[in-house]
Amino acid sequence: MSMSFKYELPTKIEFGHHVIQKLPEHVHALGGSRALIVTDPGLIEAGIVDQAVQPLLDAQIPFDIFSEIEPDPDIEGVPKAVQAAQKAGCDIVIGLGGGSSLDTAKAAGIMLGNDGDIRDYVGINKVPHRGAPVIAVPTTAGTGSEVTIWSVLTDKQSGAKLSVGSPHNCPALALCDPMLTLTLPPHITAATGMDALTHALESYVNKATQPISEGMSLQAMTLIARSLRTAVFHGKDVQARYDMLLASLIAALAFNETRLGIAHALALPLGAHFHIPHGTVNAMLLPEVMEFNYPSQIEKFKRIAEIFGERVAEVSDREAAYRSVAAIRQLKEDVGITQSLTSYGVQEEHLDRIAEEAMQSGNIPVNPRMPTPEDLKQICRKLMTPS
Repeated sequence: MSMSFKYELPTKIEFGHHVIQKLPEHVHALGGSRALIVTDPGLIEAGIVDQAVQPLLDAQIPFDIFSEIEPDPDIEGVPKAVQAAQKAGCDIVIGLGGGSSLDTAKAAGIMLGNDGDIRDYVGINKVPHRGAPVIAVPTTAGTGSEVTIWSVLTDKQSGAKLSVGSPHNCPALALCDPMLTLTLPPHITAATGMDALTHALESYVNKATQPISEGMSLQAMTLIARSLRTAVFHGKDVQARYDMLLASLIAALAFNETRLGIAHALALPLGAHFHIPHGTVNAMLLPEVMEFNYPSQIEKFKRIAEIFGERVAEVSDREAAYRSVAAIRQLKEDVGITQSLTSYGVQEEHLDRIAEEAMQSGNIPVNPRMPTPEDLKQICRKLMTPS
């Protein structure tokens, strides 16, 4: 079927082993004279920050470090980072870390070139101008925040997750070095890898899919099928780490134009209210969401089953499609994600609120099968330990 579509990519990408060494030339190319590095304390302790800043030291580029970043980043971290940049005279922002650091860095970049408060720009396409240039350096292979229009931040007072989406929120440069992910612990490798898979899969099957995004989704899923287990169990395997960081990047390029689906719609309230890590909750939800969705996209779910090694030639198309659910459920368990929602404190009495908030997500209308609130609650029930 012929269709009209658009694809926009404001971010330059440089990908490869040891590309972190090129950080100084990119700072100069973007007109930066002093950098604010936005990162988290764990990366400082692990020595990853030292690896990243050594090229700046060698090139005698001054920098300051803002490390007040935690999981589910507090929206109040944005004005703090902006204040740190302004006080030190920083004119370029380097986000170093996972999604929390990158989302905060991107939002701080916005506020270094726009008036008001970051809350003024919650929603889609509300940012009037580009801000300070941002270089995004991912150290996990999951969120793809280095190329997306989104920053997801938490309002600690209300417990709500707030999303800022704008092309002006895209980094000027994504500098992706797989070598920075070699020491990522297995459980984080597993959760972030499943997050990347959820991005690719939900984009592939949703109603907003288009030829460019579909091609990227298929490539990302192929890389994940080949390398996620290896990256989890053999973390020093350089090829597996390369594949997973590339898969995360490509999956983000896919969903940047299409949005996602039910798993992400539910992940936001579950993460906000019960502090379930984003990748973990997506991994938990994905097989159950697939089971709900697969009858609406038989051919696509059959293709997913093939990518993940399921035999589909000898069975009906519907059975072949269902085998994708079994394949992803097995992958989730193989990489060690076996938690229940109950283990994070989710109870039956919470499900009305979770479903109500999830139904407000922009990911619901593009899901391949329109859910009711009761459908969403039933998906959650399947992930709860019987009392």
